[in-house]
Amino acid sequence: MTPFDRAWRGAKSDFRLYALSVFSVAVAFVCLATAVLVVVNVHGVRERWADTGRASVFLKSTAEPEATDTLEQALRKTQGVLAVRRLSSEQARKELAGASSDPVFDALPADAFPASLELELEPGMTTIRLQKLKAQLASLPSVDSVQTYEAWSERLGALLTGGVTASLLLAAVVLAAVVSVVSSTIRLSLQRRRIEVEVLKLVGATDEYVRRPFVVEGAAQGGIGALLAVLLLGVLFLTVRSQIDPSLFTLLGVEPLFLPWLATGGLVALGALLGACSALFSLRRLLLV
Repeated sequence: MTPFDRAWRGAKSDFRLYALSVFSVAVAFVCLATAVLVVVNVHGVRERWADTGRASVFLKSTAEPEATDTLEQALRKTQGVLAVRRLSSEQARKELAGASSDPVFDALPADAFPASLELELEPGMTTIRLQKLKAQLASLPSVDSVQTYEAWSERLGALLTGGVTASLLLAAVVLAAVVSVVSSTIRLSLQRRRIEVEVLKLVGATDEYVRRPFVVEGAAQGGIGALLAVLLLGVLFLTVRSQIDPSLFTLLGVEPLFLPWLATGGLVALGALLGACSALFSLRRLLLV
C-alpha cells in the first residue's frame, strides 16, 4: 500500500478532525491572500500613475484664447513634450461623462471642468526637468495649476511599502498558525492510530515508513486550506467589485486585478510545504527519529 493510499484511509477515518484543520488553515491564508491582493492592486495603480508620461495644464476661466493659442504653440516646440491636446471645458465634461456611467457627471455644468492642455511627455524625462517645466508653466498668468501626478506616485509608493510590510508580518502569523494547527492535528491523528503504528513497528516497519502518510496528510491539509482560501477570496473579490462604482476605476485609470496565477500557485505551494514540514516536525519528536 502506497503512502497516498494510507494517507487517504487515515483522512477518511479522521474526517471531522481533518476538516476542522483545513478550515483553520483556510482562515489563516485568507488574511495573507487578502494582503497580497491589496499589494498587487496598489502596485498596479502606482505603475499606472508613475509611467503616465503626461501632464495636465489647467487654464483659468479668464484665460484669453490668444494667450492659450500662444501657450499651445510654445509647448509644441518645448523639448521633452511630444504632443499637446487642447480640451475645452465642454470637451472635458463629455470625456469624463462618457467614460463613466454615473449620472452625476452628466448633470454637472461645463464650468465645473476647467479647460486644459494635455501634454504627452518624453519617456524617461528626469524629475528635475519635469519640475522646471511645471514651475515655468505655473508662473504664467493664464495657467491655474499644473498636475504631473508625481505626488500620487509617491503616496502610492509609501502605501505599497506599508502593504508589503503588513504582508510579511501576516506571513509570519500564518506560518505560526499553520504549524500549530497541522502539528496538533497530526499528533491527535497519531494518537488515534497508535495501535496501527505499534503493529507496524512490531512487524519491522521503519519510522520513515510510518511517517510518510502523515506527512502527505499534513501537506494535503495545508495545500487544500490555501486553495480554499484563494477560492473564497475570489468570490469576495467578484462580489465587492460588482458593488463598486465603475467611475472610480475610470478616475484611477486601472481595473482591479485578482491574484496572478504565480501568486495563487505560490500560496497553495506554501500551504502544502508548511503542512508537510509541520507534520514532519511533530512526528520527529513523537517517533524520536
